[in-house]
Amino acid sequence: MSDEENKDETTSTEPEGGANGTPAAKSDTVSVEDIVGDNGSDEDGSGDDARPDLGLILDIPVTLSLELGSTTINLGDLLKLNKGSVVALEKEASEPLDVKVNGTLIAFAEVVVINDRYGIRLIDVVSESERLKKLS
Repeated sequence: MSDEENKDETTSTEPEGGANGTPAAKSDTVSVEDIVGDNGSDEDGSGDDARPDLGLILDIPVTLSLELGSTTINLGDLLKLNKGSVVALEKEASEPLDVKVNGTLIAFAEVVVINDRYGIRLIDVVSESERLKKLS
């Protein structure tokens, strides 16, 4: 890709007027349509594949966490905790654990051991519509 083509795909961090206050010759901003494509259609424009191109975001790191349970205790009880203290959690031992990505519930799982390391087996995945409802 040439430098001119690459410049067209970058986002400018300079103010509207350019670096020295003179008017900018061309806007270097990228719109959502430029990233996603023509309303999510594939390259030949047939529109058969309505999924957006996610290649641009697949390398973004996210935090996957497994929530064993939680509880609410008062500050006095918290300060009394020391080595060997046991804290009861609100989740029952038979309940599946919550799998979260960046704090958002995406699935339920059980713990497994794989080559002396912990892992998880997904039991149920929260549907996209349910996840979107929680964002609203």
